[in-house]
Amino acid sequence: MSAPLADRIRPLDLSDVVGQEHLLAEGKALNKIISSGHIPNMIFYGPSGVGKTTVARIIANKTNRKLCKLNGTSCSTADIRAVIEQVDTISGVNGILLYLDEIQYLNKKQQQSLLEQIENGDITLIASTTENPYFYVYNAILSRSTVFEFKAVSPAEVKKAVKRGFEFMEKELNTSFEVSDEVLNYIATVCGGDVRKSLNAVELCALSSVSEDGKNIVTPDTAKQLAQKSAMRYDRAGDEHYDLLSALQKSIRGSDENAALHYLARLLEAGDILSPCRRLLVIASEDIGLAYPQAVSIVKACVDNAVSLGLPEARIPLAEAVIFLATAPKSNSAYIAIAKALEDVKNGKGTTFPRQLQNKHFDGEDSEIKGQHYLYPHDFKNHYVPQQYLPDDLKDRVYYNFGDNKIEQAAKAYRDKIKSEE
Repeated sequence: MSAPLADRIRPLDLSDVVGQEHLLAEGKALNKIISSGHIPNMIFYGPSGVGKTTVARIIANKTNRKLCKLNGTSCSTADIRAVIEQVDTISGVNGILLYLDEIQYLNKKQQQSLLEQIENGDITLIASTTENPYFYVYNAILSRSTVFEFKAVSPAEVKKAVKRGFEFMEKELNTSFEVSDEVLNYIATVCGGDVRKSLNAVELCALSSVSEDGKNIVTPDTAKQLAQKSAMRYDRAGDEHYDLLSALQKSIRGSDENAALHYLARLLEAGDILSPCRRLLVIASEDIGLAYPQAVSIVKACVDNAVSLGLPEARIPLAEAVIFLATAPKSNSAYIAIAKALEDVKNGKGTTFPRQLQNKHFDGEDSEIKGQHYLYPHDFKNHYVPQQYLPDDLKDRVYYNFGDNKIEQAAKAYRDKIKSEE
Protein backbone atom coordinates (compact mmCIF):
# COMPACT_ATOMS: atom_id res chain seq x y z
CA MET A 1 0.00 0.00 0.00
CA SER A 2 1.43 3.39 -0.97
CA ALA A 3 1.93 6.13 1.60
CA PRO A 4 -0.70 8.88 1.82
CA LEU A 5 -0.22 11.87 -0.47
CA ALA A 6 0.75 14.05 2.51
CA ASP A 7 3.76 11.80 3.13
CA ARG A 8 4.68 11.45 -0.54
CA ILE A 9 5.01 15.21 -1.03
CA ARG A 10 6.29 16.12 2.42
CA PRO A 11 8.53 19.24 2.09
CA LEU A 12 12.27 18.73 2.34
CA ASP A 13 13.11 22.38 2.95
CA LEU A 14 11.69 25.05 5.25
CA SER A 15 10.84 27.26 2.28
CA ASP A 16 8.31 24.66 1.11
CA VAL A 17 6.47 24.44 4.44
CA VAL A 18 3.11 26.24 4.33
CA GLY A 19 2.07 28.32 7.32
CA GLN A 20 3.94 28.78 10.62
CA GLU A 21 5.38 32.09 9.47
CA HIS A 22 5.63 33.17 13.12
CA LEU A 23 8.24 30.43 13.61
CA LEU A 24 9.78 29.71 10.20
CA ALA A 25 9.90 33.03 8.36
CA GLU A 26 13.32 34.53 7.71
CA GLY A 27 14.67 36.01 10.92
CA LYS A 28 12.26 34.16 13.21
CA ALA A 29 13.61 32.24 16.19
CA LEU A 30 13.07 28.66 15.04
CA ASN A 31 14.36 29.42 11.56
CA LYS A 32 17.55 30.86 13.04
CA ILE A 33 18.01 27.88 15.35
CA ILE A 34 17.64 25.40 12.49
CA SER A 35 20.00 27.40 10.26
CA SER A 36 22.64 27.49 12.99
CA GLY A 37 22.84 23.70 13.13
CA HIS A 38 22.97 23.79 16.93
CA ILE A 39 19.73 22.08 17.81
CA PRO A 40 18.49 22.27 21.41
CA ASN A 41 15.87 20.02 23.00
CA MET A 42 12.53 21.19 21.65
CA ILE A 43 8.83 20.45 22.02
CA PHE A 44 6.52 21.22 19.10
CA TYR A 45 2.97 21.85 20.29
CA GLY A 46 -0.05 22.30 18.06
CA PRO A 47 -2.97 20.63 16.28
CA SER A 48 -2.58 17.75 13.85
CA GLY A 49 -1.51 18.29 10.28
CA VAL A 50 0.17 21.68 10.65
CA GLY A 51 3.81 20.74 10.01
CA LYS A 52 5.28 19.57 13.33
CA THR A 53 6.56 16.25 11.94
CA THR A 54 7.65 17.87 8.69
CA VAL A 55 9.79 20.47 10.43
CA ALA A 56 11.28 17.81 12.72
CA ARG A 57 12.29 15.73 9.69
CA ILE A 58 13.84 18.76 8.00
CA ILE A 59 15.88 19.38 11.13
CA ALA A 60 16.97 15.73 11.18
CA ASN A 61 18.15 16.00 7.57
CA LYS A 62 20.26 19.05 8.42
CA THR A 63 22.16 17.41 11.26
CA ASN A 64 24.83 14.73 11.16
CA ARG A 65 23.39 13.04 14.23
CA LYS A 66 21.82 9.62 14.05
CA LEU A 67 18.05 9.97 13.69
CA CYS A 68 15.77 7.78 15.78
CA LYS A 69 11.97 8.00 15.60
CA LEU A 70 9.49 6.85 18.21
CA ASN A 71 5.76 7.35 18.61
CA GLY A 72 4.32 7.75 22.09
CA THR A 73 1.21 5.80 21.16
CA SER A 74 3.14 2.60 20.50
CA CYS A 75 6.65 2.74 21.94
CA SER A 76 7.61 0.99 25.16
CA THR A 77 10.24 1.58 27.81
CA ALA A 78 12.35 -1.05 26.02
CA ASP A 79 12.19 1.01 22.81
CA ILE A 80 13.43 4.08 24.67
CA ARG A 81 16.18 2.02 26.30
CA ALA A 82 17.26 0.75 22.88
CA VAL A 83 17.74 4.34 21.71
CA ILE A 84 19.77 5.20 24.81
CA GLU A 85 22.00 2.15 24.27
CA GLN A 86 23.08 3.54 20.89
CA VAL A 87 24.76 6.53 22.55
CA ASP A 88 28.11 4.75 22.99
CA THR A 89 28.07 2.98 19.63
CA ILE A 90 29.81 3.98 16.40
CA SER A 91 26.52 5.05 14.82
CA GLY A 92 25.85 7.37 17.73
CA VAL A 93 29.32 8.84 18.04
CA ASN A 94 28.09 12.32 17.04
CA GLY A 95 25.06 12.06 19.25
CA ILE A 96 21.51 11.01 18.58
CA LEU A 97 18.53 13.06 17.44
CA LEU A 98 15.37 11.49 18.83
CA TYR A 99 12.10 12.54 17.25
CA LEU A 100 9.37 11.52 19.70
CA ASP A 101 5.89 11.99 18.27
CA GLU A 102 2.85 12.27 20.60
CA ILE A 103 4.99 12.48 23.74
CA GLN A 104 1.88 13.03 25.87
CA TYR A 105 1.12 9.29 25.66
CA LEU A 106 4.31 8.34 27.51
CA ASN A 107 4.00 7.87 31.26
CA LYS A 108 6.18 9.70 33.77
CA LYS A 109 8.71 6.89 34.08
CA GLN A 110 9.14 6.64 30.32
CA GLN A 111 9.65 10.39 29.95
CA GLN A 112 12.08 10.56 32.86
CA SER A 113 14.19 7.72 31.46
CA LEU A 114 15.52 10.24 28.92
CA LEU A 115 16.52 12.93 31.41
CA GLU A 116 20.22 12.16 31.85
CA GLN A 117 20.92 11.82 28.13
CA ILE A 118 19.07 14.96 27.01
CA GLU A 119 20.69 16.97 29.79
CA ASN A 120 24.26 16.02 28.91
CA GLY A 121 23.63 16.31 25.16
CA ASP A 122 24.08 12.66 24.18
CA ILE A 123 20.50 12.73 22.91
CA THR A 124 18.80 15.76 21.40
CA LEU A 125 15.05 15.49 21.85
CA ILE A 126 12.51 16.88 19.44
CA ALA A 127 9.08 15.95 20.76
CA SER A 128 5.69 16.79 19.32
CA THR A 129 2.29 16.86 20.96
CA THR A 130 -1.25 17.91 20.11
CA GLU A 131 -1.98 18.55 23.80
CA ASN A 132 -0.81 21.45 25.96
CA PRO A 133 2.70 20.36 27.04
CA TYR A 134 2.42 22.27 30.31
CA PHE A 135 -0.32 19.82 31.29
CA TYR A 136 0.89 16.60 29.67
CA VAL A 137 4.70 16.74 29.63
CA TYR A 138 6.51 16.35 32.93
CA ASN A 139 8.29 19.36 34.38
CA ALA A 140 11.71 17.73 34.28
CA ILE A 141 11.44 17.39 30.49
CA LEU A 142 9.89 20.84 30.06
CA SER A 143 12.67 22.53 32.02
CA ARG A 144 15.24 21.08 29.63
CA SER A 145 13.34 21.96 26.45
CA THR A 146 12.08 24.95 24.50
CA VAL A 147 8.40 24.89 23.53
CA PHE A 148 7.33 26.13 20.09
CA GLU A 149 3.62 26.46 19.36
CA PHE A 150 2.44 25.54 15.87
CA LYS A 151 -0.90 26.98 14.76
CA ALA A 152 -3.67 25.95 12.38
CA VAL A 153 -2.71 26.95 8.83
CA SER A 154 -4.73 29.70 7.15
CA PRO A 155 -6.88 28.78 4.10
CA ALA A 156 -4.68 30.93 1.88
CA GLU A 157 -1.60 28.92 2.88
CA VAL A 158 -3.42 25.58 2.71
CA LYS A 159 -4.49 26.45 -0.85
CA LYS A 160 -0.81 26.46 -1.87
CA ALA A 161 -0.45 22.90 -0.59
CA VAL A 162 -3.69 21.85 -2.31
CA LYS A 163 -2.48 23.16 -5.69
CA ARG A 164 0.87 21.42 -5.19
CA GLY A 165 -1.00 18.23 -4.34
CA PHE A 166 -2.96 18.23 -7.60
CA GLU A 167 0.24 18.98 -9.56
CA PHE A 168 1.97 16.03 -7.87
CA MET A 169 -0.98 13.73 -8.66
CA GLU A 170 -0.82 14.81 -12.32
CA LYS A 171 2.83 13.75 -12.56
CA GLU A 172 2.28 10.58 -10.58
CA LEU A 173 -0.71 9.47 -12.67
CA ASN A 174 0.65 10.91 -15.92
CA THR A 175 -2.54 12.81 -16.59
CA SER A 176 -4.01 16.27 -16.12
CA PHE A 177 -6.78 17.56 -13.89
CA GLU A 178 -9.14 20.44 -14.41
CA VAL A 179 -9.65 21.97 -10.97
CA SER A 180 -11.61 25.18 -10.54
CA ASP A 181 -10.71 27.88 -8.07
CA GLU A 182 -13.99 27.05 -6.32
CA VAL A 183 -12.75 23.51 -5.63
CA LEU A 184 -9.34 24.71 -4.46
CA ASN A 185 -10.88 27.24 -2.10
CA TYR A 186 -13.40 24.74 -0.75
CA ILE A 187 -10.80 22.11 0.11
CA ALA A 188 -8.49 24.73 1.59
CA THR A 189 -11.28 26.11 3.76
CA VAL A 190 -13.05 23.01 5.07
CA CYS A 191 -9.88 21.28 6.26
CA GLY A 192 -9.84 23.53 9.33
CA GLY A 193 -6.16 24.47 8.99
CA ASP A 194 -5.06 20.82 8.74
CA VAL A 195 -2.78 20.44 5.71
CA ARG A 196 -2.76 16.65 5.98
CA LYS A 197 -6.56 16.54 5.77
CA SER A 198 -6.55 18.82 2.75
CA LEU A 199 -4.06 16.62 0.92
CA ASN A 200 -6.03 13.49 1.76
CA ALA A 201 -9.03 15.21 0.16
CA VAL A 202 -6.91 16.13 -2.88
CA GLU A 203 -5.91 12.51 -3.41
CA LEU A 204 -9.49 11.28 -3.11
CA CYS A 205 -10.76 14.00 -5.44
CA ALA A 206 -8.11 13.16 -8.03
CA LEU A 207 -8.97 9.47 -7.95
CA SER A 208 -12.70 10.28 -8.17
CA SER A 209 -12.47 12.85 -10.94
CA VAL A 210 -14.95 12.77 -13.83
CA SER A 211 -13.54 12.13 -17.30
CA GLU A 212 -15.05 14.36 -19.98
CA ASP A 213 -13.65 14.92 -23.47
CA GLY A 214 -10.27 13.60 -22.46
CA LYS A 215 -10.10 15.77 -19.32
CA ASN A 216 -10.24 14.68 -15.71
CA ILE A 217 -12.54 17.18 -14.03
CA VAL A 218 -12.76 17.58 -10.25
CA THR A 219 -16.25 18.95 -9.69
CA PRO A 220 -17.38 21.01 -6.68
CA ASP A 221 -19.87 18.24 -5.82
CA THR A 222 -17.04 15.69 -5.68
CA ALA A 223 -15.02 17.97 -3.39
CA LYS A 224 -18.00 18.49 -1.08
CA GLN A 225 -18.66 14.77 -0.81
CA LEU A 226 -15.05 13.83 -0.08
CA ALA A 227 -14.06 16.75 2.14
CA GLN A 228 -17.28 17.13 4.13
CA LYS A 229 -16.95 18.13 7.78
CA SER A 230 -13.17 18.06 7.55
CA ALA A 231 -13.17 21.52 9.11
CA MET A 232 -14.28 20.16 12.48
CA ARG A 233 -11.15 19.97 14.58
CA TYR A 234 -12.61 18.61 17.78
CA ASP A 235 -11.69 16.14 20.51
CA ARG A 236 -14.02 15.97 23.49
CA ALA A 237 -11.12 15.07 25.78
CA GLY A 238 -8.55 17.42 24.27
CA ASP A 239 -7.52 21.07 24.28
CA GLU A 240 -9.83 22.01 21.39
CA HIS A 241 -12.86 20.98 23.46
CA TYR A 242 -11.91 23.23 26.36
CA ASP A 243 -10.78 26.04 24.07
CA LEU A 244 -14.23 26.08 22.45
CA LEU A 245 -16.03 26.14 25.79
CA SER A 246 -13.68 28.84 27.06
CA ALA A 247 -14.26 30.91 23.92
CA LEU A 248 -18.03 30.46 24.29
CA GLN A 249 -18.03 31.67 27.89
CA LYS A 250 -15.67 34.58 27.30
CA SER A 251 -17.71 35.75 24.32
CA ILE A 252 -20.90 35.70 26.40
CA ARG A 253 -19.13 37.42 29.28
CA GLY A 254 -17.95 40.06 26.81
CA SER A 255 -21.53 40.55 25.54
CA ASP A 256 -20.66 39.45 21.99
CA GLU A 257 -23.62 37.31 20.97
CA ASN A 258 -22.31 36.78 17.43
CA ALA A 259 -19.01 35.29 18.54
CA ALA A 260 -20.84 33.20 21.15
CA LEU A 261 -23.17 31.81 18.48
CA HIS A 262 -20.16 30.90 16.35
CA TYR A 263 -18.55 28.83 19.11
CA LEU A 264 -21.87 27.22 19.96
CA ALA A 265 -22.25 26.26 16.30
CA ARG A 266 -18.83 24.60 16.31
CA LEU A 267 -19.76 22.56 19.36
CA LEU A 268 -23.10 21.54 17.88
CA GLU A 269 -21.58 20.67 14.50
CA ALA A 270 -19.39 18.19 16.38
CA GLY A 271 -22.54 16.65 17.85
CA ASP A 272 -21.86 17.90 21.38
CA ILE A 273 -24.95 19.02 23.27
CA LEU A 274 -24.13 18.29 26.91
CA SER A 275 -20.92 20.33 27.14
CA PRO A 276 -22.49 23.64 26.04
CA CYS A 277 -25.54 22.90 28.22
CA ARG A 278 -23.38 22.55 31.33
CA ARG A 279 -21.33 25.61 30.46
CA LEU A 280 -24.41 27.78 29.85
CA LEU A 281 -25.76 26.83 33.28
CA VAL A 282 -22.45 27.90 34.82
CA ILE A 283 -22.47 31.19 32.90
CA ALA A 284 -25.98 32.03 34.12
CA SER A 285 -24.71 32.08 37.71
CA GLU A 286 -21.08 33.11 37.24
CA ASP A 287 -21.37 35.93 34.73
CA ILE A 288 -25.00 37.14 34.84
CA GLY A 289 -25.63 36.23 38.45
CA LEU A 290 -27.52 38.69 40.60
CA ALA A 291 -27.81 41.25 37.83
CA TYR A 292 -30.60 39.04 36.48
CA PRO A 293 -31.30 36.20 38.96
CA GLN A 294 -34.05 34.74 36.74
CA ALA A 295 -31.36 33.88 34.16
CA VAL A 296 -30.72 30.57 35.91
CA SER A 297 -34.34 29.46 35.49
CA ILE A 298 -34.56 30.65 31.89
CA VAL A 299 -31.34 28.92 30.86
CA LYS A 300 -32.33 25.74 32.70
CA ALA A 301 -35.56 25.65 30.68
CA CYS A 302 -33.63 26.12 27.41
CA VAL A 303 -31.15 23.40 28.38
CA ASP A 304 -33.94 20.96 29.32
CA ASN A 305 -35.63 21.61 25.99
CA ALA A 306 -32.38 21.03 24.09
CA VAL A 307 -31.68 17.73 25.84
CA SER A 308 -35.25 16.55 25.25
CA LEU A 309 -35.24 17.55 21.59
CA GLY A 310 -31.77 16.42 20.59
CA LEU A 311 -30.04 17.63 17.44
CA PRO A 312 -30.76 19.26 15.10
CA GLU A 313 -33.67 20.98 16.89
CA ALA A 314 -31.62 21.47 20.07
CA ARG A 315 -29.76 24.26 18.30
CA ILE A 316 -32.78 26.55 18.65
CA PRO A 317 -33.22 26.68 22.47
CA LEU A 318 -29.44 26.69 22.93
CA ALA A 319 -29.09 29.64 20.55
CA GLU A 320 -31.85 31.35 22.50
CA ALA A 321 -29.95 30.80 25.75
CA VAL A 322 -26.68 32.07 24.23
CA ILE A 323 -28.23 35.26 22.86
CA PHE A 324 -30.14 35.86 26.10
CA LEU A 325 -27.01 35.48 28.25
CA ALA A 326 -24.78 37.53 25.95
CA THR A 327 -27.23 40.45 25.90
CA ALA A 328 -28.18 40.26 29.60
CA PRO A 329 -26.71 42.58 32.27
CA LYS A 330 -23.62 41.09 33.91
CA SER A 331 -22.49 40.65 37.50
CA ASN A 332 -19.89 38.35 39.02
CA SER A 333 -20.48 39.59 42.58
CA ALA A 334 -21.68 36.18 43.83
CA TYR A 335 -18.74 34.44 42.14
CA ILE A 336 -16.26 36.77 43.82
CA ALA A 337 -18.01 36.55 47.19
CA ILE A 338 -17.90 32.76 47.44
CA ALA A 339 -14.28 32.74 46.21
CA LYS A 340 -13.30 35.04 49.10
CA ALA A 341 -15.22 32.91 51.59
CA LEU A 342 -13.58 29.72 50.34
CA GLU A 343 -10.16 31.33 50.60
CA ASP A 344 -10.73 32.07 54.30
CA VAL A 345 -11.96 28.53 54.96
CA LYS A 346 -8.94 27.02 53.19
CA ASN A 347 -6.67 29.24 55.26
CA GLY A 348 -8.16 27.85 58.48
CA LYS A 349 -10.11 30.94 59.48
CA GLY A 350 -13.52 30.95 61.14
CA THR A 351 -13.47 27.50 62.72
CA THR A 352 -15.87 28.41 65.55
CA PHE A 353 -19.42 29.79 65.79
CA PRO A 354 -20.94 32.72 67.64
CA ARG A 355 -22.74 31.26 70.69
CA GLN A 356 -26.13 32.58 69.56
CA LEU A 357 -25.97 30.59 66.31
CA GLN A 358 -25.20 27.20 67.79
CA ASN A 359 -27.80 24.48 67.80
CA LYS A 360 -27.53 23.76 71.54
CA HIS A 361 -28.73 25.32 74.78
CA PHE A 362 -26.30 24.15 77.45
CA ASP A 363 -23.34 26.15 78.64
CA GLY A 364 -20.44 24.59 80.52
CA GLU A 365 -19.36 25.76 83.95
CA ASP A 366 -16.45 27.63 82.34
CA SER A 367 -18.77 29.82 80.28
CA GLU A 368 -18.67 33.43 81.51
CA ILE A 369 -21.95 34.42 79.81
CA LYS A 370 -24.57 31.71 79.98
CA GLY A 371 -27.49 31.35 77.58
CA GLN A 372 -27.70 31.39 73.85
CA HIS A 373 -29.12 34.92 73.53
CA TYR A 374 -30.20 34.47 69.91
CA LEU A 375 -32.34 37.34 68.58
CA TYR A 376 -35.14 36.15 66.26
CA PRO A 377 -35.19 38.71 63.36
CA HIS A 378 -38.89 38.20 62.62
CA ASP A 379 -39.73 39.63 66.03
CA PHE A 380 -38.26 43.00 65.06
CA LYS A 381 -39.16 45.85 62.73
CA ASN A 382 -38.37 45.13 59.08
CA HIS A 383 -37.52 41.57 60.18
CA TYR A 384 -34.04 42.72 61.02
CA VAL A 385 -31.98 43.07 64.18
CA PRO A 386 -28.22 43.57 64.39
CA GLN A 387 -26.24 40.71 65.91
CA GLN A 388 -22.98 38.89 65.17
CA TYR A 389 -23.21 36.03 62.70
CA LEU A 390 -19.60 35.51 61.58
CA PRO A 391 -17.03 33.81 63.85
CA ASP A 392 -15.02 36.15 66.09
CA ASP A 393 -11.90 36.12 63.91
CA LEU A 394 -13.95 37.10 60.86
CA LYS A 395 -16.65 39.26 62.39
CA ASP A 396 -15.85 42.30 60.22
CA ARG A 397 -15.11 40.38 57.02
CA VAL A 398 -16.93 41.52 53.85
CA TYR A 399 -17.25 38.98 51.06
CA TYR A 400 -20.06 40.38 48.98
CA ASN A 401 -20.10 43.81 47.38
CA PHE A 402 -23.25 44.92 45.55
CA GLY A 403 -22.87 45.13 41.79
CA ASP A 404 -23.61 48.34 39.93
CA ASN A 405 -26.62 46.91 38.10
CA LYS A 406 -30.27 47.83 38.69
CA ILE A 407 -31.30 44.72 40.64
CA GLU A 408 -28.34 44.64 43.02
CA GLN A 409 -28.55 48.37 43.61
CA ALA A 410 -32.21 47.94 44.52
CA ALA A 411 -31.22 45.25 47.01
CA LYS A 412 -28.54 47.56 48.40
CA ALA A 413 -31.06 50.37 48.85
CA TYR A 414 -33.33 48.01 50.81
CA ARG A 415 -30.42 46.84 52.97
CA ASP A 416 -29.31 50.41 53.67
CA LYS A 417 -32.88 51.38 54.58
CA ILE A 418 -33.46 48.64 57.18
CA LYS A 419 -30.04 49.20 58.71
CA SER A 420 -30.62 52.92 58.99
CA GLU A 421 -33.75 52.23 61.07
CA GLU A 422 -31.99 50.11 63.70
